Amino acid sequence: MSERSASAPRPLDQVYAATTETELADAYAAWAAGYDRETAELGYCLPFLITSWLARHVPAGEGPILDAGCGTGLSGPFLKALGYDRLEGLDLSDEMLAIARSRQVYGTLKKAALGEALPWPDGHFRAVIAAGVFTAGHAPASGLDEMARITKSGGHIMFTVRDRLIAEAGFQERFDRLEQAGIWHPVEESPPFRAFAVAEPDVFVKTFVFQCA
Repeated sequence: MSERSASAPRPLDQVYAATTETELADAYAAWAAGYDRETAELGYCLPFLITSWLARHVPAGEGPILDAGCGTGLSGPFLKALGYDRLEGLDLSDEMLAIARSRQVYGTLKKAALGEALPWPDGHFRAVIAAGVFTAGHAPASGLDEMARITKSGGHIMFTVRDRLIAEAGFQERFDRLEQAGIWHPVEESPPFRAFAVAEPDVFVKTFVFQCA
């Protein structure tokens, strides 16, 4: 056990333990400078894998893409390399957004939290992606409503969800409610897979893809 782990909780543990938006923002503010290096050491793969689902369902050049909960913008350079050059992002941490801005791939970055009203008009985006945002201590299932609102008709929404939260945190209920309301329909649901290739062997997620009506 390292000296740091013996004396203080890991940044990842503090993030998972957050119970309010303020606690979560504070945890990410404290972690921002070391986030990229430390998540790489853990083998965190979701910001990179989500680009595969986007490329599968959304051709480049069809309209703006929102990286919701973009953090330090790890997905951004890979999205740009795949031809998605109209990128926008949101995150609740100013410190994380500052690092995302330094990557110079996002046309717009805004401070906002999923679960609250988002600062974009109806039908603005061709697609919205969210990787690692719907997990313990993070965005609620209600955040999907605003993601759907700002996605255009025929547009796609794709995101990961911690597997154990799908039922217990109301995600499946929200999926069904939005489908029954005629707001979207399901396109793809992945099997569970590890969010971290190296550490956290018990943390599994699923990716969901929906298309807006």
